[in-house]
Amino acid sequence: MNNEMFDELLESVQQMDEIVKENKKASRTFDFPDPEVKAIRERLGVSQEKFAFILGVSKRTIENWEQGRRHPTGAARSLLRVVEADPEHALKALSA
Repeated sequence: MNNEMFDELLESVQQMDEIVKENKKASRTFDFPDPEVKAIRERLGVSQEKFAFILGVSKRTIENWEQGRRHPTGAARSLLRVVEADPEHALKALSA
């Protein structure tokens, strides 16, 4: 790594440190809204129980997501995005 690249990387790390310490504002932020679980499920035309089975979670989890008490995270959030984007192929893959 040459000195110019190292200096640029070091400056980025220092900026990040200032942002984390709240001494500086981030130049941009990204907002990823929660998936609309109820809308996705209704679009599929399945019950909460069936949707829970498809996703491999409990019915209670689906209820909590739909009522806003909890929010899907990690793999569940990604899976919901896949089901929302291409329900036909997602359901085919999940039922295999």
